[in-house]
Amino acid sequence: MAIAKAERLMNLALCLLGARRPLTKRELRASIEAYIEAGNDDAFNRMFERDKEDLRELGLVIDAVENLDGEAGYLARRDSNSLPPVTLDAAEATALGLAARVWQQARLAGAASGALQKLHAAGGMPQAEEAESYGQLHPHSSLEPHIPAREAAFEPLMLACRDRRLVVFDYRKSNSAHPLRRQVEPWTLECWRGQWYLAGFDRDRQAERVFRLSRITGTVRSRAAAFTAPVPDQVTVRETVERWAGERTSATARIRLRSGAGYPLRARATEVRELGDGWEELEIPYGHGLDAWLVEFGADVVVLEPAELRADVVDRLRAVAKG
Repeated sequence: MAIAKAERLMNLALCLLGARRPLTKRELRASIEAYIEAGNDDAFNRMFERDKEDLRELGLVIDAVENLDGEAGYLARRDSNSLPPVTLDAAEATALGLAARVWQQARLAGAASGALQKLHAAGGMPQAEEAESYGQLHPHSSLEPHIPAREAAFEPLMLACRDRRLVVFDYRKSNSAHPLRRQVEPWTLECWRGQWYLAGFDRDRQAERVFRLSRITGTVRSRAAAFTAPVPDQVTVRETVERWAGERTSATARIRLRSGAGYPLRARATEVRELGDGWEELEIPYGHGLDAWLVEFGADVVVLEPAELRADVVDRLRAVAKG
C-alpha cells in the first residue's frame, strides 16, 4: 500500500534531524519505507528531490555535505532548525490568534492551530486575563471570530501578494456572462462582509482594481515578472469596493426549494409560495456570502434571481464537480 506523502516527509525530516552525521541518499533510501518501495533508482531520485525541496519550502534547513568519497550527504542540524524563545505581549498574541483563524478552512489550518498550541505550551503567549483585555477570546469561549477562506484562489493569491509576483486568472464580472483573462500585480487581500477581495494593479486596464475571489474561475497562476506600478503605502479595499464594484449589502433573492428540505432557508424566508411537484418558491434576504451557503444545499435549491447570485452559485457548483 502506498505511503502517504505527509508520512514520508515526516520520516525524512526525522531522519535528517536525528542523524549525527550527513546521510547519503543510499542510506536514506534504506532507512525510509516509502523509498524502499519506490522501485527503480530514477523513481526514487525524483521522489527524494521533491521531498527535499518540499521540506525546505516548509522551513527545514537541510545542508548538503560532500564526504571523502565525493558522495553528497544530507543533514538537518538542530541548531539551524531551532528558534530563540518567543515571547509575545497581549496585543501581539491577539493579532496572531486572529490571523491564524483565516486558515480555518484553508490548507494550513492544522499548522496554524499547532503553532498556537506550541506557543501556549512554551509560555510565549500572555496569560488569559491579560490577553482578554486586548480582545482575545478565551479558548473555550462559545464566541469566536470566524474568518472563512473557502476560495481556492485565496492561498496562491496570498503567496503572490507576499512574494510580489504577477498573477494571471480568469475573472467573471457581476454583469458578464463569461470570464475574461486578467493580469494583475497583487497588493493585498482583505475580508469584508464575508467575502475576500484582492486589490492590485490591472496591467490590461493600467489602473488599480479590486477583485472578489468568489468570481475568480479556474487556476490562479503566478509569473516571475517585476511590478510595473508602485505599490501604494495604504490600499483602501473597502472604499474601492463600495465605489467601483457596486456590491449590494442587502437585497432579496428568489429561489426554488425542494419540499421538505432546506429548513434553515425557510427560517430566513420573507415569503413562501407553493409551486407543486414537490417545490416551493422562497424570497430570502440577499447579502454577501449567500452563494456559498446555497451551494451547501446542492440539488435541493435552484436560484431564480438575481442573475448575479445564480451565476455565483453555478460557478461554485462547477468548481465542486471538478474537484
